[in-house]
Amino acid sequence: MKKLILILLIFPVFISNAQQDPLFTQYAYNKLAINPAYAGSGGRFSMDLISRFQWVGIKGAPRTISFGAQTPLHNPHIGIGLYTYRDELGPSVDYGAMAAFAYRIIFPTTTLCFGVQAGFKYMDIDWGILNPKDAGDVLLSNDVSNRMVPDVDFGIYYYGSRFYVGLSAKHLLQNQIVVSSAAPDDNTSFTKLRRNYYCMAGGAIPLSGNLDFIPSMLLKYIRNAPLQADLNASFMFNNLLTLGVAYRTEKAVGLILGIGIGNGFSIGYSYDIWYNALKSYNKGSHEIRIGFEFDLFHKDRMLTPRYF
Repeated sequence: MKKLILILLIFPVFISNAQQDPLFTQYAYNKLAINPAYAGSGGRFSMDLISRFQWVGIKGAPRTISFGAQTPLHNPHIGIGLYTYRDELGPSVDYGAMAAFAYRIIFPTTTLCFGVQAGFKYMDIDWGILNPKDAGDVLLSNDVSNRMVPDVDFGIYYYGSRFYVGLSAKHLLQNQIVVSSAAPDDNTSFTKLRRNYYCMAGGAIPLSGNLDFIPSMLLKYIRNAPLQADLNASFMFNNLLTLGVAYRTEKAVGLILGIGIGNGFSIGYSYDIWYNALKSYNKGSHEIRIGFEFDLFHKDRMLTPRYF
């Protein structure tokens, strides 16, 4: 049964491209992966490493690790960033590296940012781990097993001391990656990087002197695929402890814990409970985050705590 589920999971990805970007429950700390205009908006140099283990218990289930770093420059109107990831699903492994540049228009109490990031996406497929019924199938035995293509994203990000909203479009070039071919010049099977559109918003609402309510929302749209929504409700205590719950329209609920441990370090953990058709075959999804930030230019100030 697990092998059957794995086949059903893998090959629709190659054909329909419904899920091309890594999925994160703690997306509020990983916004550079969604919107390049976020680069520099945190006010300090920051780094976030996230490792996600999805659908634990299913062989070949997604495994993702991502790293993002971003900072404003000495010129307050410029922000830069770097985002890399490795996303594994069954025999396929996707790699990506993107460099971001953001220009920031600073108003008295808010900031409007425009950003672009460019880099590459690389896919590798290990056909050797499959056990096909037809062992001599040319599509599973040829040398055309990986491709690297350029990639470009664009975003707009607007924020104040206690809110943010952003719009972005990813994979603007919509490049095609060949994953198998019957002949050297025959693109028999391929995956196309379809444009992904995102809308995100969030805020921080003070409830008392040491308690803030932090709601957030992420919408994702791909042509010919259902609209996906992630809704998050978190509470921050003393700017150190964060407890939250998330809901995803893919029929999943996530529990989120975040802790500030001092000297710019923070850690986070989330656990997703799935109640769709896979609920009987997996033990949920785990996500671990490690964050670090510091004042690179010694401005000795921070506009707000790191709510987002």
